Amino acid sequence: MKKVIVGISGGVDSAVAALLLKKEGYEVEGLFMRNWDAMLNNDTLGNPNLNENICPQEQDYNDALKACEILGIKLHRVDFIKEYWDYVFTYFLEELKKGRTPNPDLLCNKFIKFDLFKKEALKLGADYIATGHYAKVKNNTLYKAKDNNKDQTYFLADITKEQLTNVLFPLGDYTKPEVRKIALEAGLNVAQKKDSTGICFIGERHYQDFIRNYLKPNPGNIIDVETNEIIGKHTGLMNYTIGQRRNVGISGNKERHYVCGKNVKDNILYVAFGDSKYLYSDSCTLDNINLMDNLPSKLTAKFRYRGEEIPIIVEEIKDDYIKIKYPSLAKAVTPGQACVFYDGEKCLGCGFIKDVYKNGEKLWYLC
Repeated sequence: MKKVIVGISGGVDSAVAALLLKKEGYEVEGLFMRNWDAMLNNDTLGNPNLNENICPQEQDYNDALKACEILGIKLHRVDFIKEYWDYVFTYFLEELKKGRTPNPDLLCNKFIKFDLFKKEALKLGADYIATGHYAKVKNNTLYKAKDNNKDQTYFLADITKEQLTNVLFPLGDYTKPEVRKIALEAGLNVAQKKDSTGICFIGERHYQDFIRNYLKPNPGNIIDVETNEIIGKHTGLMNYTIGQRRNVGISGNKERHYVCGKNVKDNILYVAFGDSKYLYSDSCTLDNINLMDNLPSKLTAKFRYRGEEIPIIVEEIKDDYIKIKYPSLAKAVTPGQACVFYDGEKCLGCGFIKDVYKNGEKLWYLC
């Protein structure tokens, strides 16, 4: 009997993944990863409505423990707090300082879940590892999940083909409603637990309160990108992302407005009004490239998890540099975010957005 170590998070997806594998005849054990410690990391600010008697990580562990008890499987526990800080959170802070918008979930998958977790699972005698991600893997190749709304290949695009070896994604052929139904029928305690959203280590905390623990606020001017007029004050460039239109800080102005750029040197936040040309680009360069397969002449890409998948053309490709063009203009392409490549249902890898262009000119109002 083959042994599978499942990453049990305390949520419904990982619990159902373990249940499905057990039904398939695998020997299943769970492994809970503790990647963040609010007290150790001096995370003292947060949502006053949260129950302070137990931190969210411990509540997740208790939920995971109960789920494994119901499933009749052993649950192991491992701390990756230092490693998460070194490989994920430090990068997150450095990117914010540069005015970019990082996506720590991709790095967590690359360095923690499909590296350190996998090594820990091998120590426990695993033949395979499994997670509750909505994705498929065939012959060390990553494919989209059945549930287009939940597909998580975007967050898995920075792992390598080697890291996909002996990996199982049991939820790849299920929709979220089907997963909830399976959990309810099995009597799992997490069947109706709310999905976690946003950045994992922030959770339900207020983003700006959380960031203030680590980066000193540096307020500055908000400038209309078209008129160069000062129209408000921002609370710190790290609190905004390109394309954002809520809570920007322009009081009394009812016209729809969007963050369209940042200038870290002069501490300026640029804003555009309406469906402005300043929100659009037609090409960009990528660095920190990870390719699981060769890029075909025709392919598509996503610039953010919930973004539209659009046709692109690869104009130049080197070891750690790719320049792409998108025939139809794209909105709010954001430095620091991942550009993930697709060939139909196959995920080919990613690069991270560096510079953004339009009509051959670099957008001057973007970092």
